Amino acid sequence: MLKKGSKLNSILTGTCPKCQNESMYQDKNPLHLSNVLKMNEDCSHCGLHYQIEPSFFYGAMYVSYGLNVAIGIGSFIISYVILDATIKTSFLAIIITLILLGPFVLRWSRNIYINMFVSYDKDAILKK
Repeated sequence: MLKKGSKLNSILTGTCPKCQNESMYQDKNPLHLSNVLKMNEDCSHCGLHYQIEPSFFYGAMYVSYGLNVAIGIGSFIISYVILDATIKTSFLAIIITLILLGPFVLRWSRNIYINMFVSYDKDAILKK
């Protein structure tokens, strides 16, 4: 499921979608909030330029919106339906969950968005 070459592997690990040999981010830890969106310009292994076009990752905002809606619905179902909490407690659970998962959602949305346009290439090597 998470073997090299799968889109899910690239999305969850934040590796280059083309070669999956290197992280796209300068700091691999998304909890370092000042560096959460700082990306390398290119992959040093295959040479893929991550910023495919100017303002490329603006499209990731739509992916982020969808992820946040899904996480919010999931939090509500878990807290209100399964744990039988009150409405106020359920909405508080949604807010806390979205805040805690915020840095991860930022990265996952970028990872998903670039993986929509770039596919894995097992023969990808840097051509100088």
